[in-house]
Amino acid sequence: MRVQRSRLAASVFGAALLMTASGCGATTATQDAPGAEAASAEELPQVQPSPEAIKLLPADLQDGGTITMAADLHYPPTSFLAEDNKTPVGYNVDIAHLLGEALGLEVEVKNVTWDGVIPGIAAHRYDFTATNMTPTPERLEVLDMITYWSAGSSLIAAKDNPLDLSLTDQSMCGKKIAVMTGSSQQETYLPEISEACEANGQDPVDAVVLADVQGALTQLASKRIDGVFSDTSQLAWAAKQQPQAFELLSPQYQKKEGDDIVALGLPNDSPLTPALHAAMQDLIDSGAYQAALDRWGLGAGAIPTSELLK
Repeated sequence: MRVQRSRLAASVFGAALLMTASGCGATTATQDAPGAEAASAEELPQVQPSPEAIKLLPADLQDGGTITMAADLHYPPTSFLAEDNKTPVGYNVDIAHLLGEALGLEVEVKNVTWDGVIPGIAAHRYDFTATNMTPTPERLEVLDMITYWSAGSSLIAAKDNPLDLSLTDQSMCGKKIAVMTGSSQQETYLPEISEACEANGQDPVDAVVLADVQGALTQLASKRIDGVFSDTSQLAWAAKQQPQAFELLSPQYQKKEGDDIVALGLPNDSPLTPALHAAMQDLIDSGAYQAALDRWGLGAGAIPTSELLK
């Protein structure tokens, strides 16, 4: 099923600003991440279909069917490809399939570039996305969003942190720090840090904007940059896979306001929205949600209640 919508708002969907994320960078290449196979081999609790959530589905799906979830499968440990370079794995993939089980539906995961996700939903090619997407006001103009976990932003440095970098002081001033194009770190957080540097008479952070975390880590390893500022989940995965090369610094970035909640995205007023929201809360109330987080090392990001944002 490809859910139709009553109004396209195509020009808004096409705006690049909609893709500003809670980071959403990549880390190491999937084939270089052996821990992925061990994590994905752990079985999740079986999820029984939720009659109440199924009642909220469109009539043509209440007896079963297939829906599509769009995700850029280059972001361990949330959305990436297993060692066969074909099988989608990761926390977001788990959640998509668990939602399908709760609704009695098959979920087909589509590998879509990050900047193609929202335009693809606009063109009715995909039904929803689970891509660590922050519910910004611009996105809420065109998307229904369902909160499903709390991410964060961190800094990763070379092993032993030779420059004594930290997100809590002025140590990043004048340093070359990589951020991912279109990310919240690029658009909001690093500019905030640079403003604080300049307010204290120091040089601003030298921002190096790159396409993905994998490339940023390569530059960090070759000492072309001093650190990488991106989503905690991806950087923690990189540090776990290559502890001899990288060190994840603590604590996370403390935002001036708000939190790090991320949300599923569907077209505004999608007929799937009420059912997916109910199914998401059912997963949270069961052991399946926490198990999905835990097996990818993301258990600290669990939330007690899923909110529907419009």
